[in-house]
Amino acid sequence: MMKLEKLLDWFDNGGSFGDDPEIVASMRAYIQENRRLLFEMNNVWHEDENEITGLFTRITAKPVGEGVRIETPFYTDFGKNIAVGNNVFINAGCKFQDQGGIVIGDGTFIGHNTVLATLDHDIDPEKRHILHPAPIRIGSRVWIGANVVITKGVTIGDNSIIAAGAVVTHDIPANVMAAGVPAKVLREL
Repeated sequence: MMKLEKLLDWFDNGGSFGDDPEIVASMRAYIQENRRLLFEMNNVWHEDENEITGLFTRITAKPVGEGVRIETPFYTDFGKNIAVGNNVFINAGCKFQDQGGIVIGDGTFIGHNTVLATLDHDIDPEKRHILHPAPIRIGSRVWIGANVVITKGVTIGDNSIIAAGAVVTHDIPANVMAAGVPAKVLREL
């Protein structure tokens, strides 16, 4: 199995995957490990919310910021390419597809059922099994409403608001409110 650092470096440099047996086998192994941790996180009663944060730290395989709060259920397929700042709130039902990398800045709020998808399948039907990663970067003090979808390669600037139900397919600058499908800037804040 490929070491995690090498696999993350592959993804972080935009490496596609689907044909390389070593990458596919490594991904499957890390996903299987992640499933066990997610099962414990989502299906066991936790008296203390710090237990959930502790499990999230094991899922990401790196420290998370102070004051992070995650409501369950929470889902991620890979888990190892997520970085979370301080005082972040992730509400219930969120789904993070993180192979391409997800970075969440300090003080960000993420609403119910938000989907962060860092992968796309190849558009060529003969190569559709090949996945192409790109990171999602969410700035500090961003508010993402419920049922938002953010696609690969998107950056959302500091202090911005993404209205509930939006589908974000391109970068959103700092200090704006965006809404719609696809999301468009409505006004400055």
